[in-house]
Amino acid sequence: MQILVVNAGSSSLKLSVIGDGQETVASSELGSPADRGVIDEMLAFVAAHPGVRAAGHRIVHGGPHLSEAVVVNGGVRATLDEAAAIAPLHVPPALRILDALAATNLTHVACFDTGFHARMPPAATTYAIPAEWREHFGVRRYGFHGLSCAWALRRAAELLGRSPAELRLVVAHLGAGASATAIRDGHSVDTSMGFTPLEGLVMATRSGSVDPGALLWLQTSGGVGAAEMSAALEHESGTLGLAGTSDMRDVLGRASGGDPAAILARDVYVHRAAAVIAGMAAALDRLDGLVFTGGVGENAAPIRAAICERLAVLGVAPPDRPPPDGDGPLNVPGSRVPLLLVHAREDLQIDLEVRRLLG
Repeated sequence: MQILVVNAGSSSLKLSVIGDGQETVASSELGSPADRGVIDEMLAFVAAHPGVRAAGHRIVHGGPHLSEAVVVNGGVRATLDEAAAIAPLHVPPALRILDALAATNLTHVACFDTGFHARMPPAATTYAIPAEWREHFGVRRYGFHGLSCAWALRRAAELLGRSPAELRLVVAHLGAGASATAIRDGHSVDTSMGFTPLEGLVMATRSGSVDPGALLWLQTSGGVGAAEMSAALEHESGTLGLAGTSDMRDVLGRASGGDPAAILARDVYVHRAAAVIAGMAAALDRLDGLVFTGGVGENAAPIRAAICERLAVLGVAPPDRPPPDGDGPLNVPGSRVPLLLVHAREDLQIDLEVRRLLG
């Protein structure tokens, strides 16, 4: 049986067909899910692969009620609308694609980025805010990049020759979105993203954590409205706000040439990443490995090295060999903390979850 994996972002739609042996049969990256032409291209792509029997949809946020992969029926679809209200930038594009594919003769399975974090302890999920906000509005920490973390755990266990359930890992997913996650007993026990994917690390266009007092001051004294603030924090901050570019390759190239803004962007990015990774390690009783994944984590060797230099207190040493072509170790055996590179494959994790659910 072939599985169609659907990953709908706000600006692009990624499709892949995965075979029984987890081989990629076909893949395509299309434009915005909001474009009618993209919908037509997607339907044509599906029609061209009659061996597909089910579709696994990446849903960034499952809300308070959905965490495990689930076959989409009327009740599930209604619950997803509630999740869309919590994550208006991330869930609606996925639901738009899900609805467009509903007429096809496929079984549709929703797979959630928040699911891997569903068993985090209350100490990690709870904000120190008034009870009404927590209980009535449901404001809590959910965590994201869970599909990437689940795949990273699976691959790290294979590389280390150990059971996933026994490993204590920190996974640094460094891409356009960035997060760090502490993993114990096969699931997340702490992670840097919270109620939304804005919290935590500096990202390509997202700010990461900012003093809420500063945001309140901007609203009350600076006249910055909610829509303007949302747009700025989501799309105009991060390395883009610091250096004028969201591409880490540009940041590193300009920094090596002495550009002050790029140097600042690089150093802020590394400072925050190292501090948060160290914080994640504090949620574990030992550290069996540090995993780098995501576009920056996989490809920006200077960023990996700079982060590791700041983590010497944890027994982490900078990588001493070039990254492998595939997944693999970044340092020689005997290092106190193994460093691993795992290529992000949310599509394969979704494929696994769909097959597990459908038997």
